[in-house]
Amino acid sequence: MHRSAQLKNVPPHRAFGRFVFALSFLLVLGACAGHGGEGGGQSVRSAKLGDWSGTVTRVTDGDTLSIAPVSGAPRKVRIDGIDAPESCQTGGAAAGAALHRKVMGQRVQVATRALDMYQRELATVRLDGQDVGAWLVEHGHAWSYRYRGDNGPYLREEQRARRATRGVFADRRAMNPREFRQTHGPC
Repeated sequence: MHRSAQLKNVPPHRAFGRFVFALSFLLVLGACAGHGGEGGGQSVRSAKLGDWSGTVTRVTDGDTLSIAPVSGAPRKVRIDGIDAPESCQTGGAAAGAALHRKVMGQRVQVATRALDMYQRELATVRLDGQDVGAWLVEHGHAWSYRYRGDNGPYLREEQRARRATRGVFADRRAMNPREFRQTHGPC
């Protein structure tokens, strides 16, 4: 008998039971995938949320760095609220170099909001009380991160950098990193 014919003959109470079983299975499977290993979903582990401090051990690019807490292995942090140029994009190398000069080897304060899909901590990073994300945007090394019509937390800093034609904003044709990725793909 064909599968669709089999399903048509299933009494409603059994069909609902199968649906509940399948949904429960998928929820359990999703929960397991979200907590296992690298790249597993966008789940947030509460142990990684909150405020902590550490020393910057590596700068990956203009908005990503590794920070070693007082005890434990370095944690990968993506500065929340900004989008720096891709490393292969105009301004990408300058953004990474500026962040490196600003924070490398320095003790910083971190306020983690969530984990992104790459399991990096999305966090506000402060150096001696100064918001590093705001500093990067104001100096023209990043855009305020826009999402679904929201201009992001650093719109005023971006407007000041544009008026002063700092960094990437010296070029009126500078492309927002999100548009760059959509047009050219990842580096």
